[in-house]
Parts: sequence; structure tokens; C-alpha cells
Amino acid sequence: MAERLPALRAGLRAYGLIAVMWMRSTMTYRTSFAMTALGNFAATAFDFLVILLMFTHVDTLGGYSLPEIALLYGASGTAFGIADLVMGSMDRLGRRVRDGTLDTLLVRPAPVLAQVAADRFALRRLGRITQGLLVLGYALFALDIAWTPLKAAMVPMMLLSGAAVFAAMFVTGAAFQFVAQDAAEVQNSFTYGGNTLLQYPPTVFAKDLVRGVTFVVPLAFVNWLPALYVLGRPYPLDLPSGLAFAPPLVAAVCCALAGLAWRAGLRSYRSTGS
Repeated sequence: MAERLPALRAGLRAYGLIAVMWMRSTMTYRTSFAMTALGNFAATAFDFLVILLMFTHVDTLGGYSLPEIALLYGASGTAFGIADLVMGSMDRLGRRVRDGTLDTLLVRPAPVLAQVAADRFALRRLGRITQGLLVLGYALFALDIAWTPLKAAMVPMMLLSGAAVFAAMFVTGAAFQFVAQDAAEVQNSFTYGGNTLLQYPPTVFAKDLVRGVTFVVPLAFVNWLPALYVLGRPYPLDLPSGLAFAPPLVAAVCCALAGLAWRAGLRSYRSTGS
């Protein structure tokens, strides 16, 4: 572990330098940045608008009230927004593999993962995070929750662990693109698609799907299990309540597996030959 610390520090430093470079470039045109961030905010807000329209016709959705679904939506949206801000550029890897521009990153004295993740760092994605936090704030204000220290700690833990799970999925999807170069949409189906799925309660989905996003692709640990603990709701599939505290461990395992997948994918890269 100690041997990897210098490499980790080098990667974080490289990521920070590249991200700052793109932020400076973005802020050169402040009006353009404000408009794109606002556009990102508005585009993501349409998802919640759809939920609001549903509740003009029903009182509950899958047995959940609007504030309860807002808690699920806000937690998932914020966690995904953080991961998208930090690692969202990973879906461009397939394009770099196809045109050979990944070779230029291999010869630079910086970790390739840090370079790919920070490439074209998009500060406009703060709009998604802001929108998610606003919905989450509304939910916490509207819900009558019997707060305890554990429930209070569960909210930030849910956001950080969920962001780590989504970030691991971005890296794993990018590693898959070393093999299947046109797989960006496959990756998006698990990242963007997973975020959309988690905006709704598990009671509206078939049990087989809930099992899949719990035991195969652990999306349920992003917001479902910790949020249900905060709400005092029964868990899907009669799962033990202790799993509400498992997201940090699940996130760590996902990140470790994503790292292994990334190293395996990078070792398999053979350039374009041009």
C-alpha cells in the first residue's frame, strides 16, 4: 500500500493541474459558462418535472409520497453529478482508442487514468449537482423524519459513497472500451441509466431487477438502502437493515475492482498501428 502512495499523489496532482487548466479556459468566457451551466441545470430539472407531473394525477408512486421520492431523486442526482463532474470524461476513451490519440497520453509523465479523467474537465456539470442538492434540500425540509445522529450522518455518507460507486462505474466502462471501442453507450446505460433508475423507489420495479442492482451491479447502495433507513421504510427483498451502513465498503470494493479492470484494459492496448 505504501508503495502506491507516490503514484496516487502523482495522479491526483496531474488530475488537479489538468482540471485547473480547463477551468481557467472555461472561465475565460464567463457568460458562456453561466449559460451552459444554466442549461445543464435546466436539462436535468426536466427529470424531476416529469415526477411532479405524475403527482398531479396520483398521491403516491409505488407507495411513496413526493417528498420521499424527492429524497431518492436528490441523493442519486447529487451523487451522480459529483461522479460525472470528476470522472465524466471517461466515456471519451473509446474515441481516443479508435483514432490513436491515446498514444500521446502514454508518453507523458503522468498517470493515464488521471489524464483521461481530467480531459476537458466540464465545470458546467455543476448545474446537475446544484439541481440535485436543491431537490434533496426540499425533501429533507418537507419530510417529517425522526432524526438521530446515525440518520444525520447517513445523508453525507450516501452522497459520497454513491459518487464513488458511480465513479467506479465510469472507470470500469472506460476499461471495457479498450476491448469494445464503440461501447460508450453501453457505459452510459449503467451510469446515466442507473441514475434514472434510482430516482424511483424499488417498489415500482420487478424483484429480479432489484436483485440485479443489489447483488450484481450494486446501484442499490447508492441511495435506496441508506435512504430507506433514513425514511424508516422496509427494505426490498427482505434485506437486513444493517446493509444501510455498507455503502462505504461497497464503494471501496467497486473502486478496487475498477482499478483492476483499468490496469487490465490498459495492458491490453496495442495502439492503432499508425
